[in-house]
Amino acid sequence: MLHEILIAGFGGQGVMSMGQLLAYAGMIENKQVSWLPSYGPEQRGGTANVSVIVSDKPIGSPVISRPSAAIVLNNPSFEKYEPLVMPGGVLISNSSLIDRKSRRTDITVIEVPASEIANQMGDPKVANSVILGAFLEFSKVVSPEAVIESLKKVLSSKNQHLIPLNQAALEKGAEIVLQGV
Repeated sequence: MLHEILIAGFGGQGVMSMGQLLAYAGMIENKQVSWLPSYGPEQRGGTANVSVIVSDKPIGSPVISRPSAAIVLNNPSFEKYEPLVMPGGVLISNSSLIDRKSRRTDITVIEVPASEIANQMGDPKVANSVILGAFLEFSKVVSPEAVIESLKKVLSSKNQHLIPLNQAALEKGAEIVLQGV
């Protein structure tokens, strides 16, 4: 199975981290992966996006023109990438920060109030894990367990204590999809 995923938002929203976690989790599960980051003028506050490909077969190019999935965290990213999602693909948006609705009928749209859920959990920084959990539940591209294992590798030793909170955030995101919200 080939998954071409584009993740986009402002720098500081965890865009690169989500891409990194998906790529590491794919490697843990012995899949072929590609991770291609792109930063705007600033890392924090500027625009950022990352292309991640997870496949059972070798990947010819890391460039994605028509993603099968787009995870968008802000209005500018929604406007730019919603039209590019291939028919039959999925668009997952942070409905806490995006006030637009997709009019497309040829894709699955999942609105996740990720920032709101993260705030309820006591840490706005886990909004990316909430929305990633929704994507994992919907796509099954990699297992949540592989993402948790990846967190152990990506997080510095001083931040390892954040793994249970991120795991809980992944589960909250998955619940959104399971509930059909």
